[in-house]
Amino acid sequence: MPQPLTDDAFDQLFRTARSYNAFSGEIDDATLQRLYELLKWGPTTANSQPARFVFVRSEAAKARLAPALDSGNRAKTLSAPVTVIVAHDMAFYEKLPVLFPHTDARAWFVDKPEAMVETVTLRNGSLQGAYLILAARALGLDAGPMSGFDNVKVDEAFFAGTRIRSNFLVNLGRGDPASIFPRSPRLSFDEACRIE
Repeated sequence: MPQPLTDDAFDQLFRTARSYNAFSGEIDDATLQRLYELLKWGPTTANSQPARFVFVRSEAAKARLAPALDSGNRAKTLSAPVTVIVAHDMAFYEKLPVLFPHTDARAWFVDKPEAMVETVTLRNGSLQGAYLILAARALGLDAGPMSGFDNVKVDEAFFAGTRIRSNFLVNLGRGDPASIFPRSPRLSFDEACRIE
């Protein structure tokens, strides 16, 4: 039976981890591959794995991303070592015969209303984006997830001609402690939860 992680691990993943607004450092290909090799094990509906990740690192890719960024996010995003476009593939079900071979799960989604497919795709792609943040923290990287960009422009720049749609962005690197605000409060258990 797995044992609970240490308090240090809880701190690194949750309690002292922060969403940074300024980053430094470099992130090599091997680290990005290792990041994906961790996050891919997180559960999704029928092992659907609809998330698609674009690791924006080159100056050319950053130049394509820049016009889509809100003014308040532009400087911090363009200076981050890597910005991850967390997206989802609306045709994810085409891979289900391999990813979920136990039954014909592809039939659950083919020719179904797009709203139903999008609900499953967005939900599970968002889960995978959260796994990305935790995997990054587990590898000693800091993360800055955000909205504050034009999804249509990102999709045109990075996913034109596909059924892939952007969801949110995550800046990665070594976070600058001077770039964060004091820790904001969180809801208490009684405010956010109930046991029935």
